[in-house]
Amino acid sequence: MKISIGNDHAGPEYKKAIVEMLIEKGHEVTNYGTDTTDSVDYPDFAHPVATDVSEGKADYGIVICGSGNGIAMTVNKHQKVRAGLCWTKEIAELTRLHNNANIVSIPARFTSIQQAVEIVETFLNTAFEGGRHQNRVDKISC
Repeated sequence: MKISIGNDHAGPEYKKAIVEMLIEKGHEVTNYGTDTTDSVDYPDFAHPVATDVSEGKADYGIVICGSGNGIAMTVNKHQKVRAGLCWTKEIAELTRLHNNANIVSIPARFTSIQQAVEIVETFLNTAFEGGRHQNRVDKISC
């Protein structure tokens, strides 16, 4: 799979661990995130990830910021993007099963690095359930 990842200053260590896992599993990763803890603006790293997903250059996206909210709000402004804020692997599973999310947003200040890696693994390994959920997903875009 092709995966784009972006993060602000709250997530460089999270991104590093996630990217290592993804490469280990044979995925192709495009990194738009910062590698330092110097303060940056999360939209600068969110928009490229969302663009890759919405244009089909990436199968999925991963975004990381302190709360996961601002970066999720940013990517969700893009058509064809459905980002879910996930702080547990169970939420990650549901956001794929029921919402067909194509970007996972991780709150670095509220999860451990190990939890974040498990969230991404669960997200990528869960298929959309379709059925009754498809009608709901079809109503999301404006």
